[in-house]
Amino acid sequence: MRRTLCALAAAVLVATAQAADFGVPGAPPPANVAEVARILRQDPYDMELLISYGTSKGGSAGHLALALRDEIPGDDLVYSANFYADRDPAHDGKHYTDELMVRVPKLEYLFGTTSSLGPKASFGLDFGEVYKRSVIGVRVYGVPAQERQALAAFFARLNDDFRARAKETAYHDDEVRYDYLRLNCAKTIGSAFKYGAGYDKLEVTSAAILSGRPVVAALNSNIPTEMAMKLIAEWQARGYGLDVVLYRKYPRSPYVDPRESDQTPFKDLPNRFPSVLSRDFRSDQGEYRDYDNLYAGYLLYNLARYRVSIDDATRLLTIDRTRNPLPYAEAARRAAEGAKADSRAFRLFSRFKRQGTSIEAVDNPRLFASGDAAGQ
Repeated sequence: MRRTLCALAAAVLVATAQAADFGVPGAPPPANVAEVARILRQDPYDMELLISYGTSKGGSAGHLALALRDEIPGDDLVYSANFYADRDPAHDGKHYTDELMVRVPKLEYLFGTTSSLGPKASFGLDFGEVYKRSVIGVRVYGVPAQERQALAAFFARLNDDFRARAKETAYHDDEVRYDYLRLNCAKTIGSAFKYGAGYDKLEVTSAAILSGRPVVAALNSNIPTEMAMKLIAEWQARGYGLDVVLYRKYPRSPYVDPRESDQTPFKDLPNRFPSVLSRDFRSDQGEYRDYDNLYAGYLLYNLARYRVSIDDATRLLTIDRTRNPLPYAEAARRAAEGAKADSRAFRLFSRFKRQGTSIEAVDNPRLFASGDAAGQ
């Protein structure tokens, strides 16, 4: 009898612990994901550039992926460069390495707690991004179907070239495999537009590493936020419509990836706006003072339409309409003026009221509620 009671008590404790788990692999995702997705999909966007926040203390460039609408029933399909597809033997058998460009449903990429890629997929990278960091979605309207088809075809080509160990391609001058500096997330997305969709004027750099001088590659590598700014300008020139959705990080995930050397729980990782390569690239969270970083944050705020969050009490998604996004020309003008004034004031070390407001204000409930600019 005592054994039975002990076993029953243990089972209750396990069940209670499992019920309390949230924001970890295998736990239930928010129950209303499909409902919120239906609301967002009422807007007739054609694709969405997904800019993930950085999670390290300094030099956090974040990640870049692209979602194409309706490639799978009722959802968008995300194409994302696979950090572990670098031919490093240490990743074999431990991480998903079958493709250079992973393809996952957007709801899985953002909110999923299980992966269609199988058990080797990385939580917080291949699926369940919002449990690790915030994601900015730049939605694009009016994109011709043939352009979207060309992008999907190029991503398929990248995977074919990766499997074939191709070298000296039109878009890359070495073996086609993931490289943090030379063939990273920003370059794969940029190359898809340049070589797949015919964006001939889009600048996609090739970072050659000279003997003993890896810094050369760093200075010429493609940075996610910089590539995003280039693409936004290209879309404006083509007359495409733009708006922004901020998918906020769920701040309480206790998950620690046992395969990684950094054993910091997701909830304790920095959640920083992804920096461009600039003089304050290695600044800490919330300390960007460079024009390029300020401009990017201000522009994305001026284009913002929605904020999507996980309510901590109900564990359901909430969606807030942040503002009416400005037309691109006005959004860019205000962002440039604000970034110029604020970066100058920072250099003078003066106390001042910021002229611009960053997308980080939308990511911060206190700043968003008060209407203050981020960092004030």
